[in-house]
Amino acid sequence: MNRKKIIKNLKKSGVIFVDETNAYIDETVVIGAGTVIEPNVKITGKTVIGKNCVIGFCTDITDCEIADNVSIKHSVLTESKIGSETTVGPFCYVRPKCVVGKKVKLGDFVEIKNAKIDDGTKLSHLTYVGDADVGKNINFGCGTVVVNYDGKNKHRTVIEDGAFIGCNTNLVAPVRVGENAFTAAGSTITEDVPADNLAIARARQVNKAGWERPKKIEK
Repeated sequence: MNRKKIIKNLKKSGVIFVDETNAYIDETVVIGAGTVIEPNVKITGKTVIGKNCVIGFCTDITDCEIADNVSIKHSVLTESKIGSETTVGPFCYVRPKCVVGKKVKLGDFVEIKNAKIDDGTKLSHLTYVGDADVGKNINFGCGTVVVNYDGKNKHRTVIEDGAFIGCNTNLVAPVRVGENAFTAAGSTITEDVPADNLAIARARQVNKAGWERPKKIEK
């Protein structure tokens, strides 16, 4: 079936195209009524998209299951599941084997891989979560990295419901952050954090009085 006929059939079923001349959709794709497809979108494979979604400009989706009322902007998603009312992007990368719950936020420059992200959790920006089981209503601060690879093997991280991950936290797998636990900004976490604890793993600040900037050596 050619591209124009595919789009014509989708329009008959209630899919809305902002610019149908710049949409690229496989015959195998299923899209629910009321979903808006913006320009330069590519949807391929066995992708199923629910009702009343927004698939934003320059989004690329392959073999995904996307529930109702999801918004995706300028992002790439592959072989994953996205729950209802979740927002993705802009500039988010969802790699294979991810299961994302309802009302999750995957913001700008967020990358997830082989991860489960449960309902209500927010990864707003500049975060990498790979090989992890992430609970409900967790907030990830900017610059968080799940350090899943030791050079030979991948290890999993577990973050339980209600935890708060401070900005620029490194979670060195395998590690578990307990329910409602906090990690202080700038921490590198290498040991489990019990529930309701605050983990601080950073060097104490030292200020050097009278310090002088290095001088440029003239050649």
